[in-house]
Amino acid sequence: MKNYLSSFYNIREEILEEYISYWSEYSIPKKSIITECYRTEHFLYFVKDGIQKSYYLNEGKQHVMFFAYAPSFSGIVESFLTQTPSKYCLEAITDSTFLRIPYTKHAQLIKENRELETLFRIIAEQFLIGIIERHHQLMAFNAETRFKKFAKRSPHMLNMVSQKDIASYLRIDPTNFSKLINTVKI
Repeated sequence: MKNYLSSFYNIREEILEEYISYWSEYSIPKKSIITECYRTEHFLYFVKDGIQKSYYLNEGKQHVMFFAYAPSFSGIVESFLTQTPSKYCLEAITDSTFLRIPYTKHAQLIKENRELETLFRIIAEQFLIGIIERHHQLMAFNAETRFKKFAKRSPHMLNMVSQKDIASYLRIDPTNFSKLINTVKI
């Protein structure tokens, strides 16, 4: 986690050590709901192992918004930051192990330390850039191009996540996704 955070912005070692000391390990089995829809996210997670998906429900159907896997943050970010109920669910696709910090402690440490505030501003900026890029890909590229970009960026996911979930994430009809996976060379 220290290396991951330092890759965004270097802060003093003692500040980073103190911040990390408040994170605790948490494990959950596959297919477990980490954050229920319409519940407030009280933790920020750092993925040590496993894959999770965030999705919303529409008429009982899951629409996958993102996948998280090591090393990265996970959780329902907007619910965590605003401490309001989430519109989305977070579920472990595989057995997952995290480090997590409660909102109250995270907010306190960010407020008390300008370097941590700067670090998380930069992380938030990178997160926003990723969301904009994803939105661009969904709007500007056809299904085959979206699939190829996903396969290049996250090839390990093709064997670890259901085709149905990947198709939902890429906004591709499951039947068309099945054809793509069998015909497109990656």
